[in-house]
Amino acid sequence: MKAVNLITLVLIIIGGINWGLVGAFQFDLVAAIFGGQNAALARVVYVLVGLSALWQLIPFSRAISVGEVQAERHG
Repeated sequence: MKAVNLITLVLIIIGGINWGLVGAFQFDLVAAIFGGQNAALARVVYVLVGLSALWQLIPFSRAISVGEVQAERHG
């Protein structure tokens, strides 16, 4: 499961960078690489990023229940 968490985290970072580029420069890097927003590969990447975000809710909820998130606030 550690590999899945690492892969999903990388995909979320890619998605965050892509959204930063869209917001700052109106440039969609994923669409540019894979042939436009409606291209099949681009849509697959968008779906994988979204699913990765949902997957990362699991470790996030575990961190909250253990108190790791609150510990980060004090540091």
